[in-house]
Amino acid sequence: MKKTGLAGVSLAGFSILSSCTNSTDATKELSSSTDKRRGAQSFNMSGYAAPKMETVRVGFIGLGNRGPTHLKNVSLLEGVEIKALCDLRPERIDASKKIIENCPHNPDVYMNGEEEWKKLCRREDIDLIYIATPWELHVPMAIYAMEQGKHVAIEVPAAKTLDECWQLVESSEKTRKHCVMLENVCYGFFELLTLNMARQGFFGEIIHGEGAYIHDLLEGNFSKDKYYDMWRLKENIGKDGNLYPTHGLGPICQIMNINRGDKMDFLTSMSSDDYMMQDMARKLAAEDDFYDSFSNKNYRGNMNTTSIRTQKGRTIMLQHDVTSPRPYSRIHLISGTKGMAREYPEPMIATGHEWLSSEEMKEVEEKFTPEIVKKMGEMAKEIGGHGGMDFLMDWRLIDCLRNGLPMDMDVYDAALWSAITPLSINSVASRSNSVDVPDFTRGAWETNDPLNMTVSEAEGTTGMKPC
Repeated sequence: MKKTGLAGVSLAGFSILSSCTNSTDATKELSSSTDKRRGAQSFNMSGYAAPKMETVRVGFIGLGNRGPTHLKNVSLLEGVEIKALCDLRPERIDASKKIIENCPHNPDVYMNGEEEWKKLCRREDIDLIYIATPWELHVPMAIYAMEQGKHVAIEVPAAKTLDECWQLVESSEKTRKHCVMLENVCYGFFELLTLNMARQGFFGEIIHGEGAYIHDLLEGNFSKDKYYDMWRLKENIGKDGNLYPTHGLGPICQIMNINRGDKMDFLTSMSSDDYMMQDMARKLAAEDDFYDSFSNKNYRGNMNTTSIRTQKGRTIMLQHDVTSPRPYSRIHLISGTKGMAREYPEPMIATGHEWLSSEEMKEVEEKFTPEIVKKMGEMAKEIGGHGGMDFLMDWRLIDCLRNGLPMDMDVYDAALWSAITPLSINSVASRSNSVDVPDFTRGAWETNDPLNMTVSEAEGTTGMKPC
């Protein structure tokens, strides 16, 4: 128990767990659990609607980079009470309290030790807990919170190993508490547009999708101040694969009905060598002794490409590169029998050899913009957070809880999308051999209903409050 985060674990750093897992250890872990089914599904969380609640009482664990964004968004919504804030660093608590100082919230604070987060989880006046801590703490915190009767919303990725993915699934099914991974890109405006277009048959049969996380974070990952105790840099040491798959993958899975009519079958993954990270560490170490411990480490390859095949014969290409000097891109390409769309370098749609004209694009957008964007899109853009997708995601989560509606992203999505990391590590370590993808739904994918992100009269009732 001490080594799963229930004792001696830092909210914001790597106090007891090793930050490095070498490829051999990763392969051993995967070879023992890739095909693990762990018995029959005890309860199907896909499409599950928890009893509705007029007021959602919320606590926050982790107030570093992402926690304050969710705190701000949730503080603006009707039917929400912010009950508690938790972080090891008093300055982060103070900064977060300032965010909501003009709002009718008066949360208690927990910051006097590494066990404080458990006190927050045990409170009887909290319904939902946001977890925005370093990755290795997501699962022990989420499981403990669900066992205390709380719904959880976890920052990406939800888990780091296949065993952790299964633990989330089993805990959510056992407790019947929602375990939602906060994949904000599923609420990007172009992603939502293409989801609705797919539902309306614009693309015909979906054949192929492409996603990515291409983002030059080299200097940020080596910064002493950006991530507590250098935890984000440490994640890049000793394991080689797609370490951050969910931004590019989530929207494609929703469009392809993965876990809801189709499932991933197997994948293969390949990485380049590291041409930049170790070099950066050595250059910094030559001027600053602080970086000495990083200068002799083995870092992941700069570019990883993972190919996935689904049970119904669709394919997905997924890339990860957070070191090369390239413009930001998630690609987001959808290709079908009647048309295709691609978001980067700019949104484009085609039904043949030529891209649609600007006038034709406008017509498509007017016809297929989904109701959720029509209702809350302008408000989301005004409040901000990655162009408004952060707010739209938090609003939708709260609105579903208040109205007793199923989640757009359930625990099976959290587990599957996160599992790409350990699976890709295994494939890279075995000369890009194919690796089977576990079915976290344990067969329920065949009958689960596809995601239908509508906003009917019974939905979208959560408004804004003066703050």
